Amino acid sequence: MTAGIYAARQRLQTLLITKSFGGQIARKAVGIENYPGFEKISGLDLINTFEKQLRQHDVAFEEDSARKVEKSDQDFLVHTASKKTFKAKSVIIASGADPRPLEIPGEKEFIGRGVSYCVTCDAPLFANKKVAVVGGGNAGFEAALFLSKWAEKIYIFESGLKVKADEIVQTKAQETGKIEIFTSVSLQEILGDKFVKSITYRKGQTDQIESLSVDGLFVEIGSQPATSFLGDLVEFNQKDEIMFNPKTMQTKTPGLFVAGDVSEVIFKQIVVAAGEGAKAAMSVSNYLQDRKG
Repeated sequence: MTAGIYAARQRLQTLLITKSFGGQIARKAVGIENYPGFEKISGLDLINTFEKQLRQHDVAFEEDSARKVEKSDQDFLVHTASKKTFKAKSVIIASGADPRPLEIPGEKEFIGRGVSYCVTCDAPLFANKKVAVVGGGNAGFEAALFLSKWAEKIYIFESGLKVKADEIVQTKAQETGKIEIFTSVSLQEILGDKFVKSITYRKGQTDQIESLSVDGLFVEIGSQPATSFLGDLVEFNQKDEIMFNPKTMQTKTPGLFVAGDVSEVIFKQIVVAAGEGAKAAMSVSNYLQDRKG
């Protein structure tokens, strides 16, 4: 959205292709306290603010998702899920990242029936119930804090020896009196009938398997970049993130730029992604000017 705003300000004819606004911010950011200009704001409210500003500019929108990008002479062809094709002189890839799955038995079977990757979407469904959150980082703790408004009990599962969340977030979790933390554990299986009923987990390196009754499970173990539609137009690092020139945000393919969590940028933060979107759009403007010259 930031790239769209800056592209429009550069008087570039701009099309934004997206299935929905918000990405990870809307799905996962419960309470944001580190975005300049807001002492605290929810992910949905921040996204709504971005979208309102974006729609004040001359930007076209296509409710769709990219399935393939290819180079055609000096231009690009973007093919979408609805079998449309758009031609562009330059493209910015800001497709972000998708939730990383656990890859354990029962996970796929119970998606939407107790297994969730979006706490802001599904937390109210677990009023007065017991739920587990997998992931002991800030995202996991923030999800647990959000769930504490509804759920009777929340269990946080962390595979490492200790949780990675900031101390201030851990303190807030303790103060709820509803959150219990398990460390050095790995989930083995999700069980149930129509809905999730329990999970099994292994303690440390032992062979001891234990069971815990829960009504739902939220996965907060990170994300993986959404890059499958780009083929060999870009170079990837070992994490499948797109490599780029940090001065311009341009990939190995002239005219193809990147911004946000889909890139190899170290710091996955909203303010960083917004800054990259602005830089990418201004770099596109320079690239197109050079082409004219």
